[in-house]
This record gives sequence, C-alpha cells and structure tokens, in this order.
Amino acid sequence: QVQLVESGGGLVQAGGSLRLSCAASGRSLNNFPTGWFRQAPGKEREFVAGVSWDDDNSYYADSVKGRFTISRDNAKNTVHLQMNSLKPEDTAVYFCAQSGRGYGLKFESAYDYWGQGTQVTVSS
Repeated sequence: QVQLVESGGGLVQAGGSLRLSCAASGRSLNNFPTGWFRQAPGKEREFVAGVSWDDDNSYYADSVKGRFTISRDNAKNTVHLQMNSLKPEDTAVYFCAQSGRGYGLKFESAYDYWGQGTQVTVSS
C-alpha cells in the first residue's frame, strides 16, 4: 500500500520561506508524477505545483509562480516544495499526491494517492 507523508510545515512570518517534503513508502515517487495541493479554511483544495515523472516538466498555479519550486530528490525518494516570499494567503494545509498518469496534473482526479497534509501558517 502506498503511503505519502508530508513534513516541513510550520509557522513563518510573511516574506519567509519553508521547504515541504513528501516521502513515500510502498511505491517509489521516482517514476510517477507528483503534485502539491493546498486547502485553506473554508475553501476547496487547489492545485499548487506538479512535476512530471522524469522531472523534465513542472507546473505551477499562477498564485505561486516565481515563488515556489517543486523538485525531486530521487536518491531519497522525496519530492520537495520550496516556498519563498510567503504571504498570509498561502496559509493552508498542504498535501502531496502521486499520480499514475502523466497528464491533467493540475486536477485532483489525476492523483491516486494522497498524504495527510502538513499545516503552513504565514503571519502578517
């Protein structure tokens, strides 16, 4: 059974940085597209970033483009989300997810497995 575990969340001031990590067990992340989503209180879960299985392509929501970077560490079977210049509106629970297909990565329906999420809180 595939399990995804996020880490790295916390409380940070606006303008600060955090790096989230997603580790997998049961199936390697290395050969599957992986994405990050977030859900703020009272809002629907939304796409944040995604990376193709071969790390050749990455995708970002407009709201985080230029501030967030998704990357793979294949040696550690981990996918990271580097978040810089954080804003209060980035406050949310962040989820990583693994897809079994290589398209539609901006949509939840593309993903088969999800982590439990890690809380990111950005204070103003």
